[in-house]
Amino acid sequence: MSVEILTLLFFGSLLFFLMLGAPLTFVLGGVSVIFLYYEMGEVGFYIIASKMWDNMSNFTLVAIPLYVFMAFLLERSGVAKDLYNMMHLWWGGLRGGLAIGTVAICAIFAAMSGISGAAVVTMGTIALPRMLERGYDPKMALGAINAGGGWGILIPPSILMVLYALLTEVSVGRLFAAGIGPGVLLFVLVSVYILIRCAIQPSMGPSLPPEERGDWGAKMKALSAVLLPLFIVFIVLGSIFGGFATPTEAAAIGVFGALIASAVNRQLTYQNIKESAVQTLRLTAMIMWILFAAHGFSTAYTALGAAELISGVVELIPGGKWGGLAFMMLMLFFLGMVLDPVGIMLITLPVFLPIVAANGFDPIWFGILFVIMMEVGYMTPPFGFNLFYLKGVAPPGITMGDIYVSVIPYVLVTLLGAFLIVVFPQIALFLPNIFFGQ
Repeated sequence: MSVEILTLLFFGSLLFFLMLGAPLTFVLGGVSVIFLYYEMGEVGFYIIASKMWDNMSNFTLVAIPLYVFMAFLLERSGVAKDLYNMMHLWWGGLRGGLAIGTVAICAIFAAMSGISGAAVVTMGTIALPRMLERGYDPKMALGAINAGGGWGILIPPSILMVLYALLTEVSVGRLFAAGIGPGVLLFVLVSVYILIRCAIQPSMGPSLPPEERGDWGAKMKALSAVLLPLFIVFIVLGSIFGGFATPTEAAAIGVFGALIASAVNRQLTYQNIKESAVQTLRLTAMIMWILFAAHGFSTAYTALGAAELISGVVELIPGGKWGGLAFMMLMLFFLGMVLDPVGIMLITLPVFLPIVAANGFDPIWFGILFVIMMEVGYMTPPFGFNLFYLKGVAPPGITMGDIYVSVIPYVLVTLLGAFLIVVFPQIALFLPNIFFGQ
């Protein structure tokens, strides 16, 4: 049977069972095992087992449960509430200032947690009601939280980057460093959009009345709220980029920082630690099963003749290597609407990485573009995770339609950021080259 027909059957089976609602991990693993046995026989199972055995001894894997545990501890530590009170005083007097302050907190939370949902749920609980009470247009408030929450997978540390590094065998440290510049770029672009939009339409984000802005004494006192977040960011990223710790070791340092933050805010209770640990166990177990499925998928598709098919597809794409990049980004955009980022990673990376290598693209640079498109996937309907996180904490009057409409301008701003990184690759590669050399 030709590789084209096998590929259609392979991906058609995946889509069929996914549309039936079967769990992604079992669909990927089950379909891969069937096709692998058809193509290679029993020896294919030994190849998967051998790969998983090698992977289980990978020290980098330890970072995943540690970063997840750190994120859940921070979610309960009270740090976000103190940060929002500070932003409320400093930015509230500006049109759109509360929205800008909210995305700034999302950026800080991203630099502490490594996952997307933590910032969305926290800011949806704390910031959204306050913005709506002060006359902000729901679309402005909802979109700002949605966009900022997605940065949790872009600004290091990032669980998705750790998985990308594992599957592509690139440096986690370089990938972390590469996420800082694009993260700052997206924060600036979103903030500029909010400022311009609120300047043209003041009703979208009115400034706070003078009595709510606080005096300079209150503002300076509120600045102490950034000390704990900066402490955590400094000890995690500083230990990595300073060469004092690997990303895995830095994850353990981050857990220590999260415990300190919880203790300072008097949230270091047995119940909070227990709930964080249980949630970490659940999420980590899911990720481990996904890694099993990933190896089955990549082994099966390689055995079916992926390299031959991909080289033929690349030759057919118009526009040379840039046409190939545009094709991959477009595929990621549409897949992000219907699949979760880890699933997209498992399905596309075995297909895309040979194209990246053949066209001479830097895999670190491509990894940042990949993560940004996954961030867009978190924001876009119908199945973007952040949409449902936000709906779960939004006031009763907010409909799913309101949330869907609110993300449109923020998606466009994020895509503009991705385009700028394509045109100016050093936005992503400048810091990795400084910290780790060319």
